[in-house]
Amino acid sequence: MPPQRNIIERHFSWVKALRRICTRFDKLASSFEAMRCIACNNRCLRANFSDKT
Repeated sequence: MPPQRNIIERHFSWVKALRRICTRFDKLASSFEAMRCIACNNRCLRANFSDKT
């Protein structure tokens, strides 16, 4: 299995864990896309600014 596939699989499993995105609570596509962007930005900020080294 290529290493890129592992990264993609972990990303999708993380997205599926978010209930609001998984069940698609948002009615409009634009608000769903905005929530997806916010969730990904939050994930990146946690990774970049976490206290774990």
